[in-house]
Amino acid sequence: MPADHHEHQRSVVVPWGRSVLLVFALLSTLAFRQSTRGAEPLGVNNPLHGYDTLPTEDRFARLKADLDTGRASLEGDDELALLRNLLRALDIPVSSQMLVTSATSFQKTIISPRRPRALYFNDDTYVGFVPGGQLEVISIDPARGAMFYIFGRPEAGKVPRIRRTENCLTCHATPEMDEIPQLVIESVVPGITGGGEKAFRRGLSGHGVPFDQRFGGWLVTDAPDFKQHWGNILIEWTSKGAKERSMEPGELFDLSRYPVPTSNLLPQLLHEHQVGFVNRAVSATYRTRTLLHEHAGRSEPVKSELESLARGLVRYLLFADEVPLPPGGVPGAEPFKADFLAKRRVGSNGRSLRDLELSTRLMRYRCSYMIDSPAFAGLPQPLSHLVDLELERALDPSTIAHDYTYLPAEEKQVIRTLLQELRPSARPDDLR
Repeated sequence: MPADHHEHQRSVVVPWGRSVLLVFALLSTLAFRQSTRGAEPLGVNNPLHGYDTLPTEDRFARLKADLDTGRASLEGDDELALLRNLLRALDIPVSSQMLVTSATSFQKTIISPRRPRALYFNDDTYVGFVPGGQLEVISIDPARGAMFYIFGRPEAGKVPRIRRTENCLTCHATPEMDEIPQLVIESVVPGITGGGEKAFRRGLSGHGVPFDQRFGGWLVTDAPDFKQHWGNILIEWTSKGAKERSMEPGELFDLSRYPVPTSNLLPQLLHEHQVGFVNRAVSATYRTRTLLHEHAGRSEPVKSELESLARGLVRYLLFADEVPLPPGGVPGAEPFKADFLAKRRVGSNGRSLRDLELSTRLMRYRCSYMIDSPAFAGLPQPLSHLVDLELERALDPSTIAHDYTYLPAEEKQVIRTLLQELRPSARPDDLR
């Protein structure tokens, strides 16, 4: 990708309408923080949420309990074998591999374009791997969000020590995040040592992030015609100053050190979408608990705040602000598509919320499959109830909800049917 392409990108101006929405969103967030921030902290340091004290209920915690008691084992003669066995135990497809060249992990001293960090994921668990380093796991607890674990450095013939760590909260639960544990995606265009020469889109996640702000420090292997992004770029310093140049996957490192030689676009697009949902759901969960605690468990005094949180979650679930895919759509890497679609939950109409579209948008039916995730299941009941009511308003074919008019009536009906059939926990008075 030529450097002048990015010179053009730097001159892009955010459209007036989007800039107004961003300003209103920021003001709303600041106002909400003022309404919920009292003498006690909002996030992990508030005992109300039990981040350090309650039993963990995330997927990796269950695997770790089995490993600790001998009910399960992770064997591997080398680090790749251990990684593959861990991914298999967590039901994470190796085809989800994404390669990151920027030093944006606690293992930053060994991450660079010469030794990328690999990331793998399913709907609720994320694994990081650096050749010669430690394994990192983030697993989503329904009530408390991201839990962080580290494997000791693998040694031949020894079971790696696994420990939960709070060191990751330094970046994943900052004061700017109100100390609410979340997932982080950034664009950090690296130099040859992995250090960030350019960093942007901080604090933003989800399918609404413009493509010309994505993938800085990430490798993209299967989208030669899709160039409106910062992926596959390295900044070199020359006698004439900093110079951007393209970087081919495997050019500066040995791809055989990784399970597969890919860092495909489709996993990165779905990863972005679900990280955006997890962050919004976990933040809403913490804020709801805080509000209810401050008002002695009564939802009526804070109904308007809870309705605002519910509306934001539903708009995200229904892809209200999704950035359209570039002309011609995006390729779908077949191994990952097969792994992703293998988890389809199918309604009586043969359709699923995991059905992909990929020509103009991500999903064929614009209601996120993340409605089946632990992050959604962990929403406090008063908030979950309001989410169901908002979903009914949005999908009701007999009325026009002006903020959901982008959804055709037929698509709404398909989504309603799927939610009725595939969400047995939904209350009968909702989505009827």
